[in-house]
Amino acid sequence: MRNSIKVERAKRNITQEELANQIQISRQSINAIETGKFVPSTILALKIARYFGATVEQIFELEATD
Repeated sequence: MRNSIKVERAKRNITQEELANQIQISRQSINAIETGKFVPSTILALKIARYFGATVEQIFELEATD
């Protein structure tokens, strides 16, 4: 799964730590989501999307399968 969290953070000039604090998770979790090492729960994906004023589909994208 791809995501645009890093891009959205850059647009708002916020750090991983600031985003993590806003949605009440660890900075390490944000890093793991951004790098694709961790797929967030539905609730967490909704919280991230809400923070950015976007839909889940605007932030997260399933990668094509062969």
